[in-house]
Amino acid sequence: MTGERGDRTPLGRPGRVLTALLCALTAAGLYGCSGQGPKDPAPTPTPTASPATSAPAPTGRSPFTGLPARPAPVLAVKIDNVAAARPHTGLGAADLVYVEQVEGGVTRLLAVYSSHLPELTGPVRSARESDIALLAAFGRPVLGYSGAQTALTPLLEAAPLHLVTESTAPEAFRRSPDRAAPHNLYLRPARALATDPGAENARDIGFRFGAAPVGGTPVDSSTVRFPAARYTFTWSAADSAWRVAMDGREARATDTGPLTPETVVVQRVTIRPSDFQDRYGSVSPYTETTGSGSALVLRDGRSYEARWSRPSTASGTTFTTPDGTPLAFAPGQTWVVLAPRG
Repeated sequence: MTGERGDRTPLGRPGRVLTALLCALTAAGLYGCSGQGPKDPAPTPTPTASPATSAPAPTGRSPFTGLPARPAPVLAVKIDNVAAARPHTGLGAADLVYVEQVEGGVTRLLAVYSSHLPELTGPVRSARESDIALLAAFGRPVLGYSGAQTALTPLLEAAPLHLVTESTAPEAFRRSPDRAAPHNLYLRPARALATDPGAENARDIGFRFGAAPVGGTPVDSSTVRFPAARYTFTWSAADSAWRVAMDGREARATDTGPLTPETVVVQRVTIRPSDFQDRYGSVSPYTETTGSGSALVLRDGRSYEARWSRPSTASGTTFTTPDGTPLAFAPGQTWVVLAPRG
């Protein structure tokens, strides 16, 4: 069972129960029609010009997905992502999923929920220094995680975050008997949010949604490599979305099946050593999410060269075409891969 936010019923992917409404909007170029189950492959839509506007999502729509949603607070959850932690639970319900590099060149995920909540999400792991700056754009979100290095804890406590761990809110977590520690800790999102009655609702973080830009390059799949991890996003016309593979294997959620974001952003960033180490003495990398740089936006079976800009931690991240026109994402779930430059 999943928790509802807005005009949704408890099905796995947020917004897919709105099929009838969204299909009605297809003629206006706002969204591609896709059902919950398999269907005959549809041709890749012909790109049309998107309006050159930087206006945020209108009232009644999520600033994270561009889909209908009621105002709701924000929950970010740090998710384990080594092979032993897969398949995940609850990722299909996330509005956003960030991919971040950690020690040893592997990655972890930061799932952001607001418009829709799963019953459980996880496995949950520890926070990193990079999470503080990344989440500053969301106001004061709730952060669910398993813990952090002793030296990092004061920085987390001083940040604009409401922290939820197994020690501070044991009722918000459960241990799975089917997984070995440390890959067996799961968060109950509704209970985590209940620990912060004053949590702020979702706000504009710079994303824009609408028709695809003119141009782009048709692409069947795109691969992003980290030192010890690999992600491949393969276009599925049947899903009107990208199928995710991690280290060469299809990525699935235990509750909703294959992971299929509508938009994938490969954001090229600086990843440098931080001042912190893990328990084994490995230096933790720090991912810089302020500044500017290049990006690749995947939507509707095409890739678009882009530029990203985030002047400060207090601001959101904007994505534009090389000529400076705002680049709209496809409404639905977005994955942002914070990939190394070069």
